[in-house]
Amino acid sequence: MVAAAFEAAAMVTKDELWRTAAVVNVRAAAAFALLAAIAGWRMASIPGATTSLLEWHRWLGTTAAVVTLGAAVATMRTARPSLASLAFRSAVFLAATLVAATGHLGGLMVWGTDFWNP
Repeated sequence: MVAAAFEAAAMVTKDELWRTAAVVNVRAAAAFALLAAIAGWRMASIPGATTSLLEWHRWLGTTAAVVTLGAAVATMRTARPSLASLAFRSAVFLAATLVAATGHLGGLMVWGTDFWNP
């Protein structure tokens, strides 16, 4: 999500320092997303842990990890930089959306669906 914010700042300001920060963040995020997905799949495999909320969380998290890895791959130098830039932007904003949705579902699993009610 930080990489998406930095990329948005790069788009608005046209400052390459923001883009560099976005690239560094998305590369680190890709490594941690892979580790988080592996840990999540291992933890979800305990007996009795299967719920529809967990399934949504699991698959959104896995998709977020794959899209984040795609965004990191899109930062590599290519012969067509404009296409790579479009791919990176699309992937980083999609990944941020998926991470937010996955985090929300994780919160619902921990705190319950009525956590706002006293």
